[in-house]
Amino acid sequence: MPSLHPDRYLGCQEAALPLARQLYQRMSTFPIISPHGHINPELLANNHHFPDPVALLITPDHYITRMLSSVGISYEQIDIPESPTGAQKGISRELIWQLLAENWITFTGTPSRMWFEEILVDIFSIELPFNGETASRIYEEISSKLTESNFLPQQLFEKFRIEALATTDGTSDSLEHHKALESTPLNGKVIPTFRPDDVSDPERSDWASALAKLEKTVDISINSFADLRNAIRIARDRFIAQGAKATDHGMPSALTVELDESAKEVLFAKLRAGDVSERDAELFRGIMLMEHAQMSADDGLVMQLHPGASRNHARAILDRYGPDRGFDIPVRTEFTNALKPLLNKFGFAENFKLAIFTLDESTYARELAPIAGAYPSVRLGPPWWFHDSLNGMRRWRDATVETAGFFNTIGFIDDTRAFLSIPVRHDVARRFDAGYLADLACSHRISEEDAFVLADHVAYHLSKSFFNL
Repeated sequence: MPSLHPDRYLGCQEAALPLARQLYQRMSTFPIISPHGHINPELLANNHHFPDPVALLITPDHYITRMLSSVGISYEQIDIPESPTGAQKGISRELIWQLLAENWITFTGTPSRMWFEEILVDIFSIELPFNGETASRIYEEISSKLTESNFLPQQLFEKFRIEALATTDGTSDSLEHHKALESTPLNGKVIPTFRPDDVSDPERSDWASALAKLEKTVDISINSFADLRNAIRIARDRFIAQGAKATDHGMPSALTVELDESAKEVLFAKLRAGDVSERDAELFRGIMLMEHAQMSADDGLVMQLHPGASRNHARAILDRYGPDRGFDIPVRTEFTNALKPLLNKFGFAENFKLAIFTLDESTYARELAPIAGAYPSVRLGPPWWFHDSLNGMRRWRDATVETAGFFNTIGFIDDTRAFLSIPVRHDVARRFDAGYLADLACSHRISEEDAFVLADHVAYHLSKSFFNL
């Protein structure tokens, strides 16, 4: 770990290494565009010292907590609060850190280990391998650095050369932390992303309360579907005024449905009265995706769609620790028929942009690349979540390049809650893409000149342009 190989993650043939090194050096000069992430804006607005290495590197990283769970280490042992607002039990931070180190071998071969060790070396300048014997010394070194003024969140934001960072924010979020950030001297910008899943999915336990919050936020009574549509438009305008460039939709499926207004009103009234069947809930979600698409066509916010996760799969974890604790599991997803109503209506709309992500790799070549390779409004999101890995990136490129090319993709997204992982995730992706482009050039599938042009776009311009940043 202390001597990370300079050619790491390039993954190309030996003959392509000289070109890959040149491409990577060029790509590494670009600042970071992070248009899809989950950093809490409060972290940057408050600019407080990070409390300890565990709170910084373990607790917010679901890749780490879920792997520990898989080898029999309970969330209680690593002091995960028993609800989103619950208190921690006060387990020794050093003990939790030691527990991770002693189980570090279980992370071998995973991107989690790669990112974590990159953080230790590149950000904290740790010169020790991470294991049970060195854990306490590494913990002390990191703890000491976290007290320094150059390790405050805003200072690290500058050090990471982040040009734009998008957070993910609920429909009725106050956006107070984004407003507070307007008065900070950050060179880059931090903007919200509109995530209206709470008011779009009647099967969610918080759907009724989310509608009530939306009523209060926009000062409108929601007694009809038309009222809901109007309230969401007002909420979107709040986000746009705060700099938002995109929306984000995490529906169970990609189904989109076009119904007349009277049918929408009847369905909404039924659901509002508490009569929520599985079929009606799916129908309503499909209607709402069409509504959100119409709004994006009207106001220009990029629509991001990432269906296909069975959320909070472990009921015991959900009941005890709350949602979003690392137990979302991919499911089979269909896009071609599901998106046909939406694409027939907006696929050629001049002001509409749709980025599609998937957890179902079988759809890359069969459905998503052909869709993005034909409809001018559609771009492919990069390999995401469980597939944000070196092997995942290669499978994705191999399955999509020949049909969709490079310019029908949106560049890299880090999709992370772990702030310090942002620069290393982008760096890993740039290294991989440098090697991939070098291999294409050395096999005479593209020219070296094309490889350099593509490197610039993949590293920076594709995301910046598509998300209007």
